[in-house]
Amino acid sequence: MTSLSTARRLGIAADHGGYELKEYLFTLLRESGNEVVDFGDRQPKPEDDYPDFVIPMARAVAAGEVERGVAICGSGVGASIAANKVPGVRACLIHESFSAHQGVEDDNLNVICLGGLVVGHALAWELVQTFLAARFSGAQRHRRRLAKVAMLESAPPLTP
Repeated sequence: MTSLSTARRLGIAADHGGYELKEYLFTLLRESGNEVVDFGDRQPKPEDDYPDFVIPMARAVAAGEVERGVAICGSGVGASIAANKVPGVRACLIHESFSAHQGVEDDNLNVICLGGLVVGHALAWELVQTFLAARFSGAQRHRRRLAKVAMLESAPPLTP
């Protein structure tokens, strides 16, 4: 487990499937000295929809209003799909430590997605700490690859 080295402004968002884990992580992130913006949901409502919370958080990451984000739904899959629709966001579903740091180091990951019904509290906290402690390497090969991905965000959609 890696400790958080510097306080940051972070975003966190979850639907009902990730609500309990969001509340847990929100508390630990705040206790670690971070400013944490809670994009919701602020109560567990079974009829809520993850895009309503994840997309505003992802937009805040892309705009630089928060440095990084944590997106949670039941499996983490929907949160990842929604966050990645926002240009400038590089989100990934993470359930193990290697990808939590390697995704940042090589791919400049800026949103970690977790499954609130899949990952336990202790592992989720370890993954978030690892994600936040990691730094993008800036290596030329990684910049080249990210430029190719970024081109997709500005390209016109393919027509059938």
